[in-house]
Amino acid sequence: MSYWLHSESHADAGPIYVRERGELHVVNAGAGGVQNAPRRARPLRLFAGGFSVELCLNGEDDRARRPRTDHFIFTYTKEGNLRYSAKSLFSLVLGYISDNVDHIDSLVGFPEQIAEKLFSAAEARQKFTEPVTGLRALQKFTEAYGSLVLCSLCLRNRYLLISEKLEEIKSFRELTCLDLSCCKLGDEHELLEHLTKEALSSVKRLLLKDNALSDAGLRRMTAPVRVLKKGLQNLLVLDLSCNPKITDVGIGYLLCFKKLSCLDISGTGLKDVNAVVKRIQTQIGLVQSKVPLKEFDHSNCKTEGWAEQTVLQWEQAVMEAMKPQEDLRSRTAQHFYGKTHRIEEVVKCKLVEAEPKASGNLQFYKEDVQNCHLPLKKEVAGSHELKNNKKRALAEQERERTSKQKHLCLTVEDWDLLNTY
Repeated sequence: MSYWLHSESHADAGPIYVRERGELHVVNAGAGGVQNAPRRARPLRLFAGGFSVELCLNGEDDRARRPRTDHFIFTYTKEGNLRYSAKSLFSLVLGYISDNVDHIDSLVGFPEQIAEKLFSAAEARQKFTEPVTGLRALQKFTEAYGSLVLCSLCLRNRYLLISEKLEEIKSFRELTCLDLSCCKLGDEHELLEHLTKEALSSVKRLLLKDNALSDAGLRRMTAPVRVLKKGLQNLLVLDLSCNPKITDVGIGYLLCFKKLSCLDISGTGLKDVNAVVKRIQTQIGLVQSKVPLKEFDHSNCKTEGWAEQTVLQWEQAVMEAMKPQEDLRSRTAQHFYGKTHRIEEVVKCKLVEAEPKASGNLQFYKEDVQNCHLPLKKEVAGSHELKNNKKRALAEQERERTSKQKHLCLTVEDWDLLNTY
């Protein structure tokens, strides 16, 4: 400024304007001082002093305006100094796609190794817990990879999770093991109807213990197998224990499972147990076990697959949503009954486990599998029993013919069920 004030060539420079505290001043070079500019020369002020303009995007894009630090990996050296290094391009792209995983059109033909990393990245961001976008993203993975996403699903005593995440559970395909024990689903539950679809025709182990099932539920579940030869035709292990509404009529619907190797009907409402045992032995080839089988101890069934942590996230979300209601109930109940309501729940669980023991063990297994480890002498002694069994089988063939005629003569309800498939 001093250069322009004391310079001899100030005439060529022209007037000099200075803004101070929101007012415009002009420097008079000839007099060497500062004069206020005339009011006519003051520019029109549209906004007050200190006004600033900021480009605002959508509220969801707040992360885009913030400086991103996830592109770098921060570590400490041995000397204690902070060190950072840039992430690889693959990890950056993987993070971007996982943030927008619900916009993927299809993953069919995509390499499984990269798809697993993409699923883990989306799972870490809890993308599959979102109500709408999570279901759409999960379906893209299940359609492309099937059993890799989940091959075994254990929902034992998780009826709240089933009610909240029913559509997500139905999206799983090619399951080989499904545990729905102690869920009290009933005959008309939507998930039991989904069991008869082709998406779950790969199920080999199905545990339906204590689900309030009756003969009507078994008739619906076995209708595709009995007539259309579809559905649960590959079933090997079936647990129907602790369902007292299942009678001798309902057991007759199970005879269509020719591949069945283990069956548990303990705690059911059978009237003639001996007749049912003989019928199962002659038509399916299953023998009653005197010792509880390890296939029904519920220890081998676990949730396995890419979505194992996703199921745990669903369960945690459901439990957190139920905490406020449980706190209110516990407070009101403690005023009247103290803590007796929790004790009653434990007693109910124990009673459910004790029911099959009181009614007797009705577990069946495939005799050929057990006899393969026995000595030869027992096989020779068992040949006489086979002859007797043949005589009994001839006597019961007439009963089988009559029973087959009953199965072939479909009722109106059976035809209504078949029309739904």
